[in-house]
Amino acid sequence: MSFEELVTIVVYDYLWGLPLVLLVLFTGIYLTVRSKFFPFRHFVLVMKSTLGSMFGKKKASAEGAGVLSSMEAVSAALGTTIGVGNIGGVASAIAVGGPGAVFWLWVAALFGLIIKMAEITLAVHYRSKDANNEAYGGPNYYMKKGIGIEKNWTVVFKVLSALFAFGMLIGYFINIQTYTVSEAVANTFDISMIGVGVFYTIALYIMIGGGLKSVGRFATVLVPFMCIFYIAGGLFIVAINFADFPAMMSLIMDGAFNGTAATGGFVGAGVSLAIKSGMARSVFSTEAGWGASAMIHATAKVDHPVKQGMFGIFEVFVTFIVCTITSMVILITGVWNSGLDGATLTLAGFETGVGSMGRIILVVGVFLFGLTTSSGVYAQIEVVVRYLLGDSKWKNKILTFYKWTYPLPSLAMVVIAVYMGYPGATLWLFSDASTALPILANVIALLILLPRFLALIKDYMARYQGVGKIDPDFRIFYEKDQDAEVKERAEWEH
Repeated sequence: MSFEELVTIVVYDYLWGLPLVLLVLFTGIYLTVRSKFFPFRHFVLVMKSTLGSMFGKKKASAEGAGVLSSMEAVSAALGTTIGVGNIGGVASAIAVGGPGAVFWLWVAALFGLIIKMAEITLAVHYRSKDANNEAYGGPNYYMKKGIGIEKNWTVVFKVLSALFAFGMLIGYFINIQTYTVSEAVANTFDISMIGVGVFYTIALYIMIGGGLKSVGRFATVLVPFMCIFYIAGGLFIVAINFADFPAMMSLIMDGAFNGTAATGGFVGAGVSLAIKSGMARSVFSTEAGWGASAMIHATAKVDHPVKQGMFGIFEVFVTFIVCTITSMVILITGVWNSGLDGATLTLAGFETGVGSMGRIILVVGVFLFGLTTSSGVYAQIEVVVRYLLGDSKWKNKILTFYKWTYPLPSLAMVVIAVYMGYPGATLWLFSDASTALPILANVIALLILLPRFLALIKDYMARYQGVGKIDPDFRIFYEKDQDAEVKERAEWEH
């Protein structure tokens, strides 16, 4: 048995086995039903609220404790989700699980809408403020306050929090971004992967040097432009190959329920592998259930948790579109069974569709998306480190050490992969392994805290949509933000 086969078995038979897949699906379906299908019934409201906040006359709220504006927070979070996971990760899912993996990616994203809304809403509600009135939050915070303190389920909180923190800290050592960018750039321009990795690492140091606020500013500039460019380029390729669209959809649906036979450079995949690879990569791409982007959103300057929570629906929707574009480009151009994987496979699809210039432009996009992804992951892990350190006297020194060493393990992965000859698909399996523990802990926490999430939705609908009666004693934030709540009370009283 080869090393690659062993890793595949460990990840998809154990870490991403059927129990975790079913748990994620159950959580998404259960939250969707209990919220009375909120993402679908109120989709127009969500789009008006999020897009209006980002681009309308009334910009994202600047009230309340926080570090980033809502626009900066969603850009940073989108920069993390719409990055190498959508370009290289989706391609690897197809390379491993076949075209059928795309269908299960769609299913996971569909029920991931409410999951991501819930984790962001709870992260903002239970967040903590530091001495500078800057807010930090995420799954560890709502596990501690919502489960450990409110419910007094100390043992449950400690187990879930430890699993989540351990899984997230693995991301410090297993970080796929530098490899994916290096692979894409090196294969396009026929240069050294290690050289590209070093250059990328220097660029990443520059980006994270200014801390979380710097990440937010970079993402606000880069992410909207790259999203529009990527979607437009992909739609053009689908349009010029539209005659093959029915055959492509047949390939996806048949592979989803019957598996895909070996053909060309594709070794074949059964239904189980299609489900697991599609589900795992959907969670990595949308981060719905992972709880990672909730840590960025918790820093947003916003006066009601649900306002920020709706950005979760928006994010999953945009990510769903980008993942679908990637999938269609790979399948409709016929490169899916070429034996390539990762970002190289996606680049091959764009090159087949629009020529070498399209590939060159896209690889520049991969580089930029990689920077926003890497810096976003940096911010997420920082939140976990802050939580674990608490008020430790070593806090500032450890955070400084973390900042200046964060890019190095990712660069080391490039060096190891080059010298050991590991393919991109194998490294993506390591990445899938790192998401399993945080997802397990987080979705269990979401199920436990569902009543609080539903109460926050009810309060938001009463205050802002005139649905139901307002409870003046309802606490919008767990740790009361006096200024924000005074403003809220004044708004609905008038």
